[in-house]
Amino acid sequence: MLQFYIVVLLSIIAIASPLTLPRRPTPSRIFDTENYKDAASLSKKLASHKPSTPSDVKTVAVIGGGLSGLSCAKYLSDAGHTPVIYEARSILGGKVSAWADPSGDYIETGLHIFFGAYPNMMNLFTELSLHSRLQWTPHRMTFALPSTPGGFTSFNFPGPSIPSPFNMAYAILTNTEMLSLLDKLKMLPGLLPMYVRGQSFIDEQDELTVDEFMEKYGMPPSIKVELFNAMGKALDFIDSSKLSMGVILTAMNRFINEADGSQTAFIDGPQTERLCGPIKEYIEERGGKVNTGMPVDEIVTDDEGVITCLKMRDGSEVVADHYVSAMPVDVFKRLMPEKWAGNSFFKGVEELKGVPVINVMVWFDGRLETSGEGLCFSRSEVLSVYADMSKNCAEYENSEGSVLSLVFAPCDEQTGSSINWMKEPDSQIIDATLGELCRLFPGELGSDARFPRTESEGPHGVRVVKSAVVRTPRSVYAAVPGMNKFRPTQSTPIPNFTLAGDWSSQKYLGSMEGAVYAGKLAAEAIVEGRRGEGEQGGGGKKPGGNRGETPIAFGGGQVGVGTEFKNHA
Repeated sequence: MLQFYIVVLLSIIAIASPLTLPRRPTPSRIFDTENYKDAASLSKKLASHKPSTPSDVKTVAVIGGGLSGLSCAKYLSDAGHTPVIYEARSILGGKVSAWADPSGDYIETGLHIFFGAYPNMMNLFTELSLHSRLQWTPHRMTFALPSTPGGFTSFNFPGPSIPSPFNMAYAILTNTEMLSLLDKLKMLPGLLPMYVRGQSFIDEQDELTVDEFMEKYGMPPSIKVELFNAMGKALDFIDSSKLSMGVILTAMNRFINEADGSQTAFIDGPQTERLCGPIKEYIEERGGKVNTGMPVDEIVTDDEGVITCLKMRDGSEVVADHYVSAMPVDVFKRLMPEKWAGNSFFKGVEELKGVPVINVMVWFDGRLETSGEGLCFSRSEVLSVYADMSKNCAEYENSEGSVLSLVFAPCDEQTGSSINWMKEPDSQIIDATLGELCRLFPGELGSDARFPRTESEGPHGVRVVKSAVVRTPRSVYAAVPGMNKFRPTQSTPIPNFTLAGDWSSQKYLGSMEGAVYAGKLAAEAIVEGRRGEGEQGGGGKKPGGNRGETPIAFGGGQVGVGTEFKNHA
């Protein structure tokens, strides 16, 4: 009988603890960085800024339920106000949204990685007690070797005993397969000013392309081929020849200055549920509200440009004390009131636009044993970065098959591709992806990984079970040279309107960290009653409107028409 109870107990434990993927704690040094301490300080400041009387409590309408809108609402709740989010789609998350296919497998809008150099995101995980959901990978940066099919190399960072910047120096110097010693030495003239002067130097380089910066500082072309091309496509989905050098330097500055800045983590399931869901619960527990499936049709203003209400798609009107846009820049431009278009503050917004990106997910009927753990820079013409989610994320864990999530970029001529992939059918995108994967994993995929096998082929090779192509025609803002100066502050000249979104002015580019930080800064601006500078002028133009019903119309991604998966609104 005792043996029976032991067997039952072990079975219960096995059912309750199904995860076998490595679980590494968040590196402790992250909590000691100045950026993390600044993030925690801003949170404390907002939480201590409670309204003195009930009449001072503001009802704030937040347009958009992505990370920036959720972050803004979360911190407004901490400050004692009442945020109400209006998300157009049926799911939260915006550019990090995910949904289940008919088989119950999740399709994600993109491959989203958490870096140690995301202080406001890490602070948010602390405040929500969610660090256990992060699955940290070994501290290394892995690159495919284009000249060696099936070959990979890594910058391996040493343990916590070596601080920054020496740990990155160690990782770069001990790798001998990508850059020669002479190449590494020739990087120093451009990188030393970044390390010494910091953000001021980085901001000055925004007007230069990667090519122009390299020429200015005498860097050899091999640095672009081996390193900057891969970084540029991963950071902004743009070929480095068209990218602002400020983007590359911003990332490198964080990685050099923070010992764990370049270490990466995956969340253990779809962000819509594992991160956005807890933020929604947090907001609503404190009196706020998060609505989905409620698109805004018009921002209505008076003759002075002050918002009087939001006109919703269903014909209703929303009246609040204050209003926040947490929409992507292209959606905001379509919805921006005609009265604002002539204001000098909003003129720069017209210069900003999102870049296209495609996320491809491929399910295989066997394990890709050489795919490795963590993020990999594929260094191909069509693929930016990829990860085997079955080895990095509990939701996709599978001992018998692999699930690859791949960033397909650049996607059109303006971002550096010779083909406009956004207009190509899914079958062409999958064929191009599999062609690259067969080069990356020749021993496992062979020359053709398409499914199903024919009887004559037998069991040779790992094959594709299914795939999904998620297109986002306008994702993060295009960080081409000179765009940084057009990014608006969160405070606007409109007394009851504030901007959020990763495209608004903050130092973390268009990223998850940038979205969370911008939302937090927007909450701070509202709490402190700040206003931006601008002058009303003539020549305002009528906005284009936002009448579409698809995820793309609201700045999200969707799977292609005619595939096995339906579009998710």
